[in-house]
Amino acid sequence: MTAVGASRQVRQAGCTCRRVSDAVELAEHLRIRAEVFVEEQGIFDGTDVDAMDERPDTVRVLGLHDGRPAGAVRFYPLDGTARTWQGDRLAVRAEFRMTRLGATLVRYAVSGAGQAGGRRMVAHVQLPNVRFFEQLGWQREGAAEVYVGRPHQLMSIRLTLPSAGP
Repeated sequence: MTAVGASRQVRQAGCTCRRVSDAVELAEHLRIRAEVFVEEQGIFDGTDVDAMDERPDTVRVLGLHDGRPAGAVRFYPLDGTARTWQGDRLAVRAEFRMTRLGATLVRYAVSGAGQAGGRRMVAHVQLPNVRFFEQLGWQREGAAEVYVGRPHQLMSIRLTLPSAGP
């Protein structure tokens, strides 16, 4: 499977999410991730770019607030059948964290994976963000674990297949 059938753009109360479609948007997506995960949180040293960024089936999303680049997320299938997807690298710049952009980015990823035929999505969620994900319908799986050197909770959500329409 190469392309996700998610709509190219989703808007919600000043927040817009869209699939990265060119080099400029990709640079913004990566800059936001570096700002949050490398500079602010110190989770990664130098860059958070990994092998998942090289895969052609990885969907990179740019989140904007009132037209300004403010957030990012990526998602990709975990298996050959594309039934299980992983969402990760959810990043919202500090000044935009109270805008609901994070929720819009998560919903975009969930919708996109579902439209691609996914049945389930998983994410390794930093412990302070578990309640946020639960409010969006995600469930905890097992006990907290160490992921990229920090405590995380594995969480999942059941995906809805698109309807065939009339």
